[in-house]
Amino acid sequence: MNLLNVLLQENQGQGVQALSRQFGLDTNQTQNVLGQLLPVLVSGLQRNTSQQGGLESLLGALSKGNHSRYLEDPSMLGTEENVADGNGILGHILGSKDVSRELARQVGANTGLSDSLIKQMLPVVASLAMGALAKQTGGGQRQEGLLGMLDMDGDGSMIDDVAGLLGKFLGR
Repeated sequence: MNLLNVLLQENQGQGVQALSRQFGLDTNQTQNVLGQLLPVLVSGLQRNTSQQGGLESLLGALSKGNHSRYLEDPSMLGTEENVADGNGILGHILGSKDVSRELARQVGANTGLSDSLIKQMLPVVASLAMGALAKQTGGGQRQEGLLGMLDMDGDGSMIDDVAGLLGKFLGR
């Protein structure tokens, strides 16, 4: 199951609804943004987990971070704590603010929404994504659940997924 489906189904999609309300978007706009942001975040996670110690680091973050609370209680979205957590996640996944800015620019251009709105959404979406991963992996206890979510085409390998997404993102 992909992250967008988890977010739409978990807690009757209340996280996505809260995200829509917080940023003044309708559900379709929010789903469109999520549909473009989540694959890039997953690509970053895949890249990180393919490095030595990366999978163990991610599993540790999922087990210690209590990220699922953002799915369980969507009223926490947009709090200072949520945005700080999300920015930390983005820094780890994407590596730099320049990559985040470029991602916001591309998604803004693709959706017709402003770059600044997408920049504001990014940390909240990152924390929701980690919450979805935490839920699906039992807080990082079920490694196979994580690998299944990061293997986007279901072929048993994340390498081709990383290469394909990086090619799309960098190729513009």
